[in-house]
Amino acid sequence: MKIFDNTAIAFALKSDSQLERAYFLFKMIQNEPMVRIGTAVTNFALKAHLPVEGLIRSTVFDHFCGGVTESDCMPNIEKMYTKGVSSVLDYSVEGKESEEEFDATLKKILKIINFAEQKESIPFAVFKPTGFGRFALYQKITENKQLSSSEKSEWLKVKERYHTVCKAAFDKNVPLLIDAEESWMQTAADDLIEDLMEIYNKKKTIIFNTLQMYRHDRMDYLRKLHKKAQQKGFYIGMKVVRGAYMEKERKRAEEKGYPSTICKDKQATDENYNTAIRYMMEHPKMSLFAGTHNEESSFLVKELAEEKGIAVNDERLWFGQLYGMSDHISYNLSNIGFNVAKYVPFGPVRDVMPYLIRRAEENTSVAGQTNRELNLIKTERKRRKL
Repeated sequence: MKIFDNTAIAFALKSDSQLERAYFLFKMIQNEPMVRIGTAVTNFALKAHLPVEGLIRSTVFDHFCGGVTESDCMPNIEKMYTKGVSSVLDYSVEGKESEEEFDATLKKILKIINFAEQKESIPFAVFKPTGFGRFALYQKITENKQLSSSEKSEWLKVKERYHTVCKAAFDKNVPLLIDAEESWMQTAADDLIEDLMEIYNKKKTIIFNTLQMYRHDRMDYLRKLHKKAQQKGFYIGMKVVRGAYMEKERKRAEEKGYPSTICKDKQATDENYNTAIRYMMEHPKMSLFAGTHNEESSFLVKELAEEKGIAVNDERLWFGQLYGMSDHISYNLSNIGFNVAKYVPFGPVRDVMPYLIRRAEENTSVAGQTNRELNLIKTERKRRKL
């Protein structure tokens, strides 16, 4: 896997000062107590309206986010595109609960689809299910509970938002990624997305769902969906990731006394992920967006593409990583011609903080992730004689 070791390619776009900032950030993230204290202090400062946004902006925000607005992100997006790395503009504002906020998010996603249609460097749009409706509503439907009449009309509005955005994506030929969230609300989203795939994926893949492969039930789900797609004649699009809510999932299962949906260990998750990738790459009517920071899985996708004669620029195959992370995977793959897209989060600093805090905590809890980033940055600093 020496392909991922070329730090000159990986960090070509980073100035010396940006490389030093990345080194400082990952050193901080490596320290778990520091992340916990930093998170608490940041939350307090924002709630108390202390003037910390400038500090956040110049450190963690600018490393992991593209900007505050779409236009703000464009210099970063165009710069990455000079190295063949595309972008997915991810409006990373979380935890909204009102109808007005859901309608505002819908407007924002429609705007991003229009934006993406005009920019070769932005091949996808994306949204989260809870951007369009209340978490508790998805949960109630997932648990097969009776909805009140007001909840029924609320759910109709959620479905309308999905249909509006998917029709816009279809009309403008902009593929749409729909993120996955916690298991106890996900079935409601899955069912809705399946209906949309059936409508809009007749000729090619426009609508993508997300499979979180730390869930041991997701391969069964994919096989069932595949059967349905074969019967009804539609293409399947999947962003395949390991997952982002592991601690929360395990804790809830323990508290509520049900068997956890999470694989028993890291190895089982890795095997599950690689099984999904192999399965999808065996079927031509499936489009795979391999969202991974794992070198073994990335290398496996590359090897399978070569083995199965899938062209590096085949539109059914994409690699995806988060902005500010795993540049050694993104840029070394794009350097040999593969389709690669970075998820570029954006939004007001204050509103994007829950996302940034999750990123920091995730980096701290994923064994080896931060060390790998640090070692690569150290190698590049040495190469540049910094």
